Amino acid sequence: MCLAIPGRIDQIVNEFGLRMAWIDYGGTRRKVCLEYTPEANEDEYVIVHAGFAISVLDETAARETLDALHALGELPPTGGEP
Repeated sequence: MCLAIPGRIDQIVNEFGLRMAWIDYGGTRRKVCLEYTPEANEDEYVIVHAGFAISVLDETAARETLDALHALGELPPTGGEP
């Protein structure tokens, strides 16, 4: 089973004609493809699967998801923003 964790878009870049983004997962950054979510913008939250952002979340939904994952012990406490 996969667990999708919301991440915040730090920076959007163009690589080889593809819309890519650096995603912040509470201090850990990963580069993902935004081609499936053309509506996504910097400072918004996305759900990523296999290196592709597959949906955009508002900050409230992202916070609720992260809080639930912390409560279940699925994520370590970060002490920072999601």
